[in-house]
Amino acid sequence: MRLLVINPNISEDVTALIRSEAERSAAPATELVVRTAGHGVEYIETRLESLIAAGAVAELIAEHAGQVDGVVVAAFGDPGMPALKELADVPVLGITEAALCAAALQGHRFSIIAISDRITAWYRDCVERFGFGSRLASIRSITEALRGIGSVQEDFRPTLVELARLAVAGDGADVVILAGAPLAGLAREVADEIPVPVVDGIGAGIRLAEAVVGLASGPHRAGSFAAPPLKRRTGLSPALDAALDTAQLAAGRAPQGAGSVQ
Repeated sequence: MRLLVINPNISEDVTALIRSEAERSAAPATELVVRTAGHGVEYIETRLESLIAAGAVAELIAEHAGQVDGVVVAAFGDPGMPALKELADVPVLGITEAALCAAALQGHRFSIIAISDRITAWYRDCVERFGFGSRLASIRSITEALRGIGSVQEDFRPTLVELARLAVAGDGADVVILAGAPLAGLAREVADEIPVPVVDGIGAGIRLAEAVVGLASGPHRAGSFAAPPLKRRTGLSPALDAALDTAQLAAGRAPQGAGSVQ
């Protein structure tokens, strides 16, 4: 099994955290292809930044079309999801949907611990979109300025643990999700300090991607996640244009290349 793991922001230090936790989480036979967005922002906090990141993620999926068995979008908030499922004929999972599903399997109500206050509105939107709004106990977040996105765990570990404990004691959380790639791997280190299960989005994304790929359920050839309808398009990168052609061909929409405008 070969999984493409995409960091939707441009921070290579965050990519290193993602790679490390993904390698710890993956089965021995799983090969990981870890990539960083080619354009975008240092870290994603808002809906607009998520929109910018979605295009970069789509480009990387297109560039690896036919080379991988599944894709993991490794930023909490799942930039571009679920729309990116329309682009590939392999499973595409975001770490938010993976973490939410993992939390829902381990408890009734869950809380999300986030790295900034600004990010919480977007996260709440994501929880609602995936249908888990009624099971969200709370979103608690760091309120201080970050020294650097790659050092959040080092700088705020006690704060993050305390926020998780408050979510359990004050908000009734049965499970805590440590949200965001900058926190990748932290759940392993603090699990003994938090009295409920602690979910890492990267770990959940890798393990659930392996499970869904292993199910071999087949691609979306119809329905709302099938390839976009054939229509005129222009200005796309060659990789993205070709990926759309291939997706439409697989869906039986048109001969390859018929949809693009040169």
